Amino acid sequence: MVFGLFKGKRKKAKRAVKRTVKKKVKRKKTARKAKRKGGKRKAFGGYQIKPDANFAKIVGNKPITPAQMTKKVWQYIKRKNLGKK
Repeated sequence: MVFGLFKGKRKKAKRAVKRTVKKKVKRKKTARKAKRKGGKRKAFGGYQIKPDANFAKIVGNKPITPAQMTKKVWQYIKRKNLGKK
């Protein structure tokens, strides 16, 4: 009988701990979002590729990000039908 009394208290204590843990996790997530909203980060840390003369024929002379470069290379491949042999 004595053990039956403690079981109920243990369950209540576990529930209380779980609730506080969930609240702490939610607070951390909102704090991270607030930090990110302050300033938008540049893709690839602002890294840009400066194409040489031969590559400039495909992607252009101006420095571009790796994502833009990939898009332009695929556009070139599709335009010239280089993917299908």
